[in-house]
Formats: sequence, structure tokens, C-alpha cells
Amino acid sequence: MARRECPFCGKSVSDALTQCIFCRETLPELKKVAQQSGNDGGGAQVRRGLLAMLLAAVLGYFGGGYSALALPFPLDPILTTYLSPLLFLSGLGLCVHGYFLEHRSMHQKSMHSSNSSI
Repeated sequence: MARRECPFCGKSVSDALTQCIFCRETLPELKKVAQQSGNDGGGAQVRRGLLAMLLAAVLGYFGGGYSALALPFPLDPILTTYLSPLLFLSGLGLCVHGYFLEHRSMHQKSMHSSNSSI
């Protein structure tokens, strides 16, 4: 059973109660938060993919020695040779997957709205 704290006395009480059993004050009503569905249309996947591609570009630029700035610590060449392109391609895959999810969700919404108008 879920519990919450009484705002008046600070004791833990059941969230089903309307009055605190310790101080007898009336508890304010809890607002129910609507749960979001896990399907956001792929926007989160696109953002993650873009972030991974940006990170790969920064790693490749600074780790590959293309910058005029010198890093305070040496990077293993395997990082810039293999990991950075792999991270970039993974980010690109996430972006493509996110765009696919967005396209599919828009298609399903249009199909749902056309079916409901019939």
C-alpha cells in the first residue's frame, strides 16, 4: 500500500486516508498524474542518436589531433580509429530508427483518424 507524509505533523500515513491518524488534520487530496505511454513517436531515439553522433565527432576531432588544443591526457589510438566511427554509426542507426518510429506513429494516427470518421 502506498504511503505519504502528512504535511502537518510529518508522520507517514496511508495515501487512501482523508484525515491524518496522528494529528487529525484533514489531508489535502492527491492529484493523480496521468501516465505517459512509452510510445513518444521516436523523438527520444532521434535525440539520443544525434547526441551520440555529436559525441563521436568531438572524440574524433580532439582525439585525432585535428584541434590546435592539446589534450591534457593521451588517448589510445583505438578510441579514434574504431570507437569513434562505431559510436557515430550507432547514433546514425538510432536516428534512422527514431525517424522510422515517428513516421509509423504518424501513419497510425492518420489511419486511426480516417477510420473514426467513417
